[in-house]
Amino acid sequence: MTTTTPPAGKTATKPPVTEPPAPLLERFRVPGAFLLGALLLLGIAPLVLSDFRLNLLAKYLCYAIVAVGVSLAWGRGGLLVLGQGVFFGLGGYAMAMHLKLADAAVTGETLPDFMRLYGTGDALPWWWKPFANPAFALAMTVLLPMAVAALLGFFVFRRRVRGAYFAILSQALAAAFAIWLVGQQATTGGTNGLTDIQGFFGYDLGDPVNQRMVYVIVAAVLLLLMAAARQLFVSRYGELLVAVRDSEERVRFLGYNPANVKLVAYVVAAGMAGLAGALFVPAVGIISPALIGIVPSIGFVIGAAVGGRASLLGAVVGAIAVAWTQSTLSDAYPAAWTYLQGLLFVVAVGFLPGGLASLVTVLRRKRHTHDPATEGAA
Repeated sequence: MTTTTPPAGKTATKPPVTEPPAPLLERFRVPGAFLLGALLLLGIAPLVLSDFRLNLLAKYLCYAIVAVGVSLAWGRGGLLVLGQGVFFGLGGYAMAMHLKLADAAVTGETLPDFMRLYGTGDALPWWWKPFANPAFALAMTVLLPMAVAALLGFFVFRRRVRGAYFAILSQALAAAFAIWLVGQQATTGGTNGLTDIQGFFGYDLGDPVNQRMVYVIVAAVLLLLMAAARQLFVSRYGELLVAVRDSEERVRFLGYNPANVKLVAYVVAAGMAGLAGALFVPAVGIISPALIGIVPSIGFVIGAAVGGRASLLGAVVGAIAVAWTQSTLSDAYPAAWTYLQGLLFVVAVGFLPGGLASLVTVLRRKRHTHDPATEGAA
């Protein structure tokens, strides 16, 4: 047998190493997770849950939609959005205004019931009139929050406001919006908000069948937004957003404008929150300042933080779990729940920054660190 040796002064070239194909299970992990989620939400839940429990789950899924936007803006972009209640409320009030006008039209009235009660006169406020059109109202549930976020974000990000200052500013916006709504009792319902909503685009919300239809709509919207957010996460924009979060100055030196990158994430998250608020109205039948102020805004962030803000599934599951815990414990301990909610946020941020979604990774890392075989090899 003869062997060939390379000429003097030259080294043998190694054949190119090709990456092995991804395992079949890994390639279908994400589609399989979405299919499983669709089966649980659209197939199993309506079969096993009572009408009351299904309505509660629809409410929790609305919070989960907000968490999808929080995961994009905060988990990927590092924007601590503590004012999502503003956009949730804008979408909710836009939807509720149309539904209240539709309910009034069914009874032959031109004014919603609370306006007749408070004696605002016979004329509908000018800014209420466009919401009688269903297409306009549906568009405003998303476009109005996005427009407000774009206007605010343009000035904030251009001036390089970030970190705690951005969080405080967004929280102040939520407080100001809630205070303004309370003061406009004649046109927004004041502290009570817009309540006793009876219909949803011609369907009676008192009918359990229609309530189940609303649940299916909410669940389907959540799944679609999760799929869209997933595509954003793995896209080039998603990588750029992470780069801005980790090293904003380096991204600027590479020729990108970090302000524009963050603005897109902030506006998209606002649109998701507005859509969640719009779906919350037919699911619960009410929208009020108590649902969109500082405390609810912090609650949206806590849900994403507990589940894992960097994980889309973790943020959604965390939002649902925190909302369920609030409904369960707030009735038994109404005064103590707020403190527990704050404690959850402190524990999640301080001791488990990745949320429950990172718990498996943390345990694996600790087990590998204390593995006797690993220590002996070291």
